[in-house]
Amino acid sequence: MRVSDVMTGNVISVTPDMSVREVATIFVDNGISGAPVLNPDGTLAGMISEGDLLRRSEIGTDARPRTSWLDLWSVSHEARDYVKTHALNVRDVMTTNVVTVAPDTSLGEVAGILETRHIKRVPVTEAGRLVGIVSRANLVQALASVADEPTSDVTLSDGEIRAMLMGEFAGHKWAFAGRNIVVTNGIVHLWGAFHSMDAVDAVRVAAQNIPGVKRVEDHTEPYPVMPGI
Repeated sequence: MRVSDVMTGNVISVTPDMSVREVATIFVDNGISGAPVLNPDGTLAGMISEGDLLRRSEIGTDARPRTSWLDLWSVSHEARDYVKTHALNVRDVMTTNVVTVAPDTSLGEVAGILETRHIKRVPVTEAGRLVGIVSRANLVQALASVADEPTSDVTLSDGEIRAMLMGEFAGHKWAFAGRNIVVTNGIVHLWGAFHSMDAVDAVRVAAQNIPGVKRVEDHTEPYPVMPGI
């Protein structure tokens, strides 16, 4: 799926000259937690979110705990904090270093951006103009909208199930030399030594996704730890 398949096109936006309090009201009235900031010509100036309004002098949340000794001596850091917590207009508190995506960007790429940048939404632009927003909620909605897989009439033999499962292991870091998979009557038996329970869970999930698997039985043991020399 692509961004154009799931994005929100009817986007509430704000302008750099709006007051912080005006934006807070817009958030509350519309039940949103962020909005793009557009210049008068319609180009994207930045993004503003609840996180940008978290620490404000008006409500007594402007004090920020110091995280290192360097912060105590950083004039620029303190100055930026003061602007963020006391500025009256959106232009002074918004995030300007904004990553954007195109309508044909894959949802996999969007998920990576949201995860690595620890953000909840990303603006969608085309020819320099805002055309929508894609958010974590949009991705969850896409997942909820996926149709259930039809029940397969194909019956796989135990050998075919095992071959498919062993093929799924290829290239995964949780694959290990000591594994053994035995399939009998559609029941997958896991034997051998695994490095972690996470690896066992990964194998179980892989097996459960193969048509014809009735259940998975775990007979594994912890991977042996070499004694210290």
